[in-house]
Amino acid sequence: METFFALLDQINAVLLSVPVLLALLGIGLLFTLWSGFSQYRSLTHGVALVAGKGIDTSHGPGALTHFQALTAAMSGTVGLGAIAGMAIAVDFGGPGAVFWMWVVGLVGMSLKTTEVTLSLLYRDTRDAENPHGGAMYIAANGLPTLSPRLKPIGRIVGGLFAVALMIFAFTGGNMFQTWSVADTTREYFGVPTWITGVVLAVCAGAVILGGIKRIGNVTKTLVPFKCGVYVLCGLYVIFTHAEALPECFRMIFAGAFSKTEAAGAFTGGTLGSAFMWGMKRALFSSESGLGTAPIAHAAVKTPEPATEGVVAGLEPFIDTIFVCTVTALVVLITGVWNRPAAADWAEPPAMIESPAGHWTPALQPDQLAIRASQLPANTAGTPVFIVVDTNGTRQRLYGNYETRDGVSRLAWQPLKATMAPRAVEAGVFADYRGSTLVAKGFDSVHDGLGRWLITIAVWVFGLSCIISYGYYGEQGVIYLFGERAVQPFRWLWCVAAAAACFGFITTSAQLDTISTVGMGLMYAINLPLLLLLGSKAMATYHGYFRRLRAGAIALKP
Repeated sequence: METFFALLDQINAVLLSVPVLLALLGIGLLFTLWSGFSQYRSLTHGVALVAGKGIDTSHGPGALTHFQALTAAMSGTVGLGAIAGMAIAVDFGGPGAVFWMWVVGLVGMSLKTTEVTLSLLYRDTRDAENPHGGAMYIAANGLPTLSPRLKPIGRIVGGLFAVALMIFAFTGGNMFQTWSVADTTREYFGVPTWITGVVLAVCAGAVILGGIKRIGNVTKTLVPFKCGVYVLCGLYVIFTHAEALPECFRMIFAGAFSKTEAAGAFTGGTLGSAFMWGMKRALFSSESGLGTAPIAHAAVKTPEPATEGVVAGLEPFIDTIFVCTVTALVVLITGVWNRPAAADWAEPPAMIESPAGHWTPALQPDQLAIRASQLPANTAGTPVFIVVDTNGTRQRLYGNYETRDGVSRLAWQPLKATMAPRAVEAGVFADYRGSTLVAKGFDSVHDGLGRWLITIAVWVFGLSCIISYGYYGEQGVIYLFGERAVQPFRWLWCVAAAAACFGFITTSAQLDTISTVGMGLMYAINLPLLLLLGSKAMATYHGYFRRLRAGAIALKP
């Protein structure tokens, strides 16, 4: 398993390297300028379209209203990436990661407008009540418009994207969600993770079986409710600590351009780590330029492709600039990101080498003084870590409480290093993973607030995301194998949702590694498509607003 994750890390280092992320920012800035700051159009005309005002779109092909299409897409974007993903970014990248998240959110609005406009231009509307779209169809139908000789290449590129989509859908859109929900439910209520996985799989399957119309009907209620309740409670926590806000924002801006000093559970953040974690988690949460949201938007009922592109630009603003910021501020302002140790030791543990080049601490529960406020009374199954120094780098060495024959013990995961690591913090830390870290921030204001709010939130957020990504994956299957493969895919989807909670994912780092692979592959395919066909989207976008200003498009009375 260690070799497997090491291979994935090497792949991720290429797919989401700094040059690739800088290229993405550059492409986002290009379309921001090319569109004449489409962000403004999204926040004005886009809001009007979602509210049912503006032009009459009832006579176009499609199945969903602008509002349903937006919520169906946001059901996937405003998922646990906005809670667990953002918490992971701060946990590993420090406060500076929040700044780079904001940058991605702003330029991501123009990226989303461009890719969704292209999706509407090149969608398959042979079945007007159930159109198909996304980067697969942009490649297959759009590239031949540049040259007829590109038709076979377009089909191949579309197929490659569909494969990458399947990888990301199963990992980031499915297993990431169920794993995070199960971990939070286990932390607060002691429910075995496999039970949570099975329940989520059954609930998601019941909705996915109804197709895009049922998904749209469910998400139009679910998305506003989940965002509203979560944001209101998050703002309450933030205003409770209002006096710390200036220092919090100072850390965010300072950490974006300098090293964040290590303290407590935080292992230290350089400029590079803040940039990488902020970018990766914001990309994972908002999906700007990824090519997933255009699949949901392609089902909208409209005769004007640009209208849905303008509406889609709202997604990164709501998700990244708003919801993710609330999560980040809760984690930072309450101090849970650099929390103190949960259990102290009298002296640092010795390190044992077994096998060669792999180290574990000679440390067991009877050598620790547990702080009741930091670890549950029943520690069985609780994940923990110690902070060690390996050749000048702070790292986490993970472990887990186990109970055998009524005796509690710590089982450690060996850390690979050329020489024995040295413990640098005096104690063992509770490993609050993803959404659990956010829940602890809420608990610091009112005991039990995080227990109930975050548990409910992760269930709703996670379920809605699994539903949306089930539809995305289904569209990839249809492109590759046709309608006959839909039913087997749905069963496999539900099995994968449950399987993620059966113990083979054990740490936040592993979780991030798996979810990042598919995302990197999709960006590698989708971003070149945006550059090649971006002129088509911009011509459609500007043409729509010229006709709108000239009164050539009828408005609703």
